[in-house]
Amino acid sequence: MEDNQIVDLYWQRNEYAIHETTTKYEKYLHSISYHILSNHEDAEECVNDTYTHAWQSIPPHRPSILSTFLGKITRRISIDLWRKKNAARRGGGELPLVLDELEECVSGNEDVESEIERQELQKKINAFLTELPHLERQIFMCRYWYMHSISDIAKQFHYSESKIKSMLFRTRKKLRTILEKEGY
Repeated sequence: MEDNQIVDLYWQRNEYAIHETTTKYEKYLHSISYHILSNHEDAEECVNDTYTHAWQSIPPHRPSILSTFLGKITRRISIDLWRKKNAARRGGGELPLVLDELEECVSGNEDVESEIERQELQKKINAFLTELPHLERQIFMCRYWYMHSISDIAKQFHYSESKIKSMLFRTRKKLRTILEKEGY
């Protein structure tokens, strides 16, 4: 079933929308969650929570790209669960490593300083990603969006781990330079 048809089912409040979403996106969403949590049961729980959240969000929101919409929900839910489970300690999985790597480019403020600033930063990062060569963008997204391990990325792209680390380092350095010029 096409994404727009699935979204229409949500708008009609037809519970078959959940079934169709599961059929089409369960493996994709589980992969996102598993790379964050490193636990199949927790990943499954997050995917199920994604379906609930999608049901509650559509309507009023009509996502233009359903896979991205669902992926963002799964990612947020998974990160929240990871934070909850690791509140007292920094545990395994890729999330601590990924966050440490990106910390040199972007650090968050705990106060609710300004949603506008956050949105501007998001626009700058998206513009940066669009300007990257396709391969660099894919590797960057695998690491920092899907939170794949360096070894998984190396296998996927048929490069050595040191090559992937080097590419990611150079890309983060470019991002940091651009963000520093913009005052971030």
